[in-house]
Amino acid sequence: MEGELRLATVDDAVQYQLFLIPLEPGDPDQHREVLQQYIERILAQFAPVLVSYIWQNQPFNLEYKPTKGDIPAHIGGVTKFGDNIEDEWFIVYLIQQITKKFPELAARVDDNDGEFLLIEAADFLPKWLTPENSANRVFFHRGELCIIPQPKTPGEEPWLPDTNPTILQTLMLLSAHPEDFLATKSIRTAVYKRISGYPEKVQASLHQAHCYLPVGIVVVLKHRPALVAAAVQAFYLRDPIDLQACRPFKTFLPNTRIMTSVTFTKCLYAQLMQQKFVPDRRSGYTLPSPVHHQYKAHELGMKLAHGFEILCSKCNKVSPDSKRQVLNTPFWASFLNSLKTNNYFKGELEGSAKYLDQLHMAENYFQQSIKPESSVAMSPGEEILTLLQTLSFDLDELEKEAASLPPEDDDGWLEISPDDLDQILSEASGRNESIPPSNEEDQKYDLAEVTESMKAFISKVSTHEGAETPWSPAEACVTFDVDSFTNALDRILGADSEELDSDDLDEEEQFEFLDSDEDLDSEAHGQEEKALPNKMIGSLRSYMDDMDCELTHTNVGKSFVTPRKVASSAKEPLSRDADCALEDDSDAGDTDLTPVDVDLNLVTNLLESYSAQAGLAGPASNILQSMGVHLPENSDHRCINSRATD
Repeated sequence: MEGELRLATVDDAVQYQLFLIPLEPGDPDQHREVLQQYIERILAQFAPVLVSYIWQNQPFNLEYKPTKGDIPAHIGGVTKFGDNIEDEWFIVYLIQQITKKFPELAARVDDNDGEFLLIEAADFLPKWLTPENSANRVFFHRGELCIIPQPKTPGEEPWLPDTNPTILQTLMLLSAHPEDFLATKSIRTAVYKRISGYPEKVQASLHQAHCYLPVGIVVVLKHRPALVAAAVQAFYLRDPIDLQACRPFKTFLPNTRIMTSVTFTKCLYAQLMQQKFVPDRRSGYTLPSPVHHQYKAHELGMKLAHGFEILCSKCNKVSPDSKRQVLNTPFWASFLNSLKTNNYFKGELEGSAKYLDQLHMAENYFQQSIKPESSVAMSPGEEILTLLQTLSFDLDELEKEAASLPPEDDDGWLEISPDDLDQILSEASGRNESIPPSNEEDQKYDLAEVTESMKAFISKVSTHEGAETPWSPAEACVTFDVDSFTNALDRILGADSEELDSDDLDEEEQFEFLDSDEDLDSEAHGQEEKALPNKMIGSLRSYMDDMDCELTHTNVGKSFVTPRKVASSAKEPLSRDADCALEDDSDAGDTDLTPVDVDLNLVTNLLESYSAQAGLAGPASNILQSMGVHLPENSDHRCINSRATD
């Protein structure tokens, strides 16, 4: 499909492409070499942020993608983020920073939902931009979000494509007019707000916890902390076949356990904590009493050990040289030189303990993030078994560390109070208002704003795609031209007011009335301008007065509030039944035709509907909030009624 790069089948995965601009025709092999150099430079540049990042499922990775159809050769990658949506937004941050550091690159990002950057800024998109015409229009260039627009009218700005542009067309436009396609400030603000706080936010998303683990797992996690994600996922997604490998433990024996500190992401920690699991008696893993002060560390360690055992049970023994084969490539040597040039080792002497730790992390990062053609990907279980064969450890040293572990982080963030939930939902909906004050004197609500917003909502023109809710009542106002209305009504129904009561018109006569507009305009235009408006207004008023008199003897009037009723109800006790008051009003006299206050009835009905929701979501609160009108919490029904009558 032309220019379509959307992920069709992979769920919870983000796809990213980096294109070199300006596009210059040349030798494909030379172009490939240039892109390979960019891969090396990009990953070396961002190695300090990426080497210690714990990914939920798959890491950020880049590889060369050859030309395919209308899509030119580029650098691309796919990362499955699973349950941790923050991995996806961290990648968006990386892509933005890459295009900022390398302005000759333009990048696009999407997932199985399509252009999810536009979804994030949906409240601020122009009306012409829809999911159907958004393909290949959204790019990062020079660190800024760009959107390729449509021409406003045919022939205007002919250099803009009328239909969805191809990747080549978009890159040529960005190369020729880089400043003309900057997204509006509101769209950019919505997207940038989602990725603000990085890279510091990475550290805030981690959680340190004590775990009682077999010594082999402790050694593996010291060398490869990111393997905790694969182990948690293996335990979290376990099945009965996986648990068969954990009946007797073959790799991580329970009698070798020591206390250690493990770094999780908050997502991984929550997944492990919320799982209810009782180990098999044959496994050798037992738990202390739930009231024991180290029960949580024992439980976490037991679950994590099951995850590591499941990973190792799914692979055979591997050669210790398998990793060396990946690193014995010219690409690795070039990448290592780039790390040294970018001061990755921070002045550490080559061969020192800190230097070797940084080197091991760089090797693992290179193996996971770069995919040379000669390399063979290792599964987490194969990597664990390889590390167990190659690493040595001092048990006495590990026991000394276990005796002086740093305090673990507070996991109170797992529990969310109702106020915190309201705040989170408010921020997610783009409204960051604080909770209204409890003091009634400080609560000022303009009920006139409610009526104006509802009138503006009704005046909006809706389509099959849904109703449009005005954010500001000033955007639209209701206007009514009496003369235009009566003229149009007369042209349809005829000049004779008596015809308004006629029910015996057949279809032919009705069509004659509809088809006679031109005749009426040409023959009697001058007379209608003078006589018909006054005549029709008088006739309509007469009919309306007759209808009002007739309705006063029915129960219809009881459903409306009039100024007279409001005044009488203010003098009566609050305990008096409202129905009795309405009956007294109807018995006072048949000629009482006090006009209905439309605004007052509108507010009263809205507040009654809001009160009936009992604090839950409902039509009244949803419509009003979509207009930007926020009502106070309904803590006292009488208070709301008094507000309605004021």
